[in-house]
Amino acid sequence: MTTLPQSQSPADLRFGARRQTFDLEDALRRDWHGGSAFRTAWFNAMSLLFPLGEKFFIDSVVYFKDDIEDPRLRAEVAAFRAQEATHRLQHQRYNELLCRLRGYRLDDFELTQRKRIAWAYRELAPRRRLAGTVASEHLTAIMAHDMLSHDDVLAGADASVASLWLWHGVEETEHKAVAFDVFMAVGGTTAERRRALLLNTYFFFKDTFRNLRIMLRHDGKLWSVREWASGLNYLFIRPGVLRRVFRTWLHFFRRDFHPWHVDNRDLVARWETGQRGDAAPARHSR
Repeated sequence: MTTLPQSQSPADLRFGARRQTFDLEDALRRDWHGGSAFRTAWFNAMSLLFPLGEKFFIDSVVYFKDDIEDPRLRAEVAAFRAQEATHRLQHQRYNELLCRLRGYRLDDFELTQRKRIAWAYRELAPRRRLAGTVASEHLTAIMAHDMLSHDDVLAGADASVASLWLWHGVEETEHKAVAFDVFMAVGGTTAERRRALLLNTYFFFKDTFRNLRIMLRHDGKLWSVREWASGLNYLFIRPGVLRRVFRTWLHFFRRDFHPWHVDNRDLVARWETGQRGDAAPARHSR
């Protein structure tokens, strides 16, 4: 067992679940992201993955709670659990409302993911499941960083839905190292986490694009050249929200990687300032 301290987060970092409410009904019945069917479906597709995924993340981390000696990491595990449980609840509401308003079937989106998660519980060792959670937390952390750093990610989006995504991104930023530190504390290896990132990246994008296609097909936009051209431009060219995170995605393969090597708590502070209604520096776009 590793010696104290096991938490490698900043010593003054404190975080917990925020009890937020979001009025989404008017927005989710339409293409809420600037009238773009593709951009709207992209974010909705990710939301549809979160409730099952976040339960898996909680289970993977909490499984090792009795192996944690460091009181600070124990507290961070509890805060991680609370935040992810709140995310799960909010996105479940989002997803059920979305499906009711737009005539989608929730099971069409969840069935494949449910089967793969059931396989993972049955076939993978607990540390392998934790490695997958570490990898997924890296994906969410780097995408949250980009979203909180650039106004263009949610430019033109409905304010209520955008507020949910920004809140989620802030909390993903705060707990971005918890699963990683637990993984290291229980003997996780560089090879395990590198392999997990490759696999989890593949399945994240496979599932997200699958969900996106289901929605576009249902809405009669699947074969719209205009929607696909605009959407792929958004993801890979201008602003290129996936292109921009590629370099930070690669950082995970460094032997000495740790999520807090990039200390971006200023983004959390900026969001909190905005929540209070104070003047806040503008985020940049490019």
